[in-house]
Amino acid sequence: MPAREEPDDNEQATAGRHGMRRFLRDNGISLGFGVAFLLALAGQAMAGWTEFNNQLATDGLAQIGFLGYLASSDFAVDVTENWQSEYLQFFLYIFATVWLLQRGSPESKEMGKVGPESDRDQRMGAHAGPDSPGWAGVGGVRQVLFSRSLGLMMAALFLLSWLAQSIAGVAAYNEQQLRQLQAPISWTQYIASADFWSRSLQNWQSELLAVASMAILSVYLRQRGSPESKPVGTPHTSTGTEG
Repeated sequence: MPAREEPDDNEQATAGRHGMRRFLRDNGISLGFGVAFLLALAGQAMAGWTEFNNQLATDGLAQIGFLGYLASSDFAVDVTENWQSEYLQFFLYIFATVWLLQRGSPESKEMGKVGPESDRDQRMGAHAGPDSPGWAGVGGVRQVLFSRSLGLMMAALFLLSWLAQSIAGVAAYNEQQLRQLQAPISWTQYIASADFWSRSLQNWQSELLAVASMAILSVYLRQRGSPESKPVGTPHTSTGTEG
């Protein structure tokens, strides 16, 4: 039996490049938005550091270094207040669109599919296929949890980022209080304060407006090639159809 030839270095390098290109192609959305997130976070950190030091200079206080700013409650609250509003948006959207429909929008289910739908439609229980996730066909608590796992995860991320925002927020608020020679407040006092709810609601309303705008504008407008849009020639009344 002839010996099997081992691939040479050039073949291995070519295979590696093909594998990397395939990985980048298969994960383009998560990688692209992940890189964009890191760039935006870095830009926010630089701008926030500059603004924070300008405020310290105005108050006649010593400025801090960049790493010191990254560890500060001021930076933490600015980041987490945006995160919690984003996860709230997805949590509400995922659960609300089980029951709420928008005629003509690709963001909506078809008009006759209001509610959680049947096991057959969802390929659950006895209707799960051999390629279905394991928990889709097992029944019981595991199936209940898995069938709602996306919304539950978004809810958990919202609550965790909301908690982080409130903790960082009360620390940042109390730092400002001490600079003005005023008494600090407790966490429970802070989450009942106008500062906390102003920070939260100004983000919530913008996220809810964006979702509502996307749902209605996608009825009448198109983006060729995007799964967030209907095909260009699809009638305005076509619901739940993606490009």
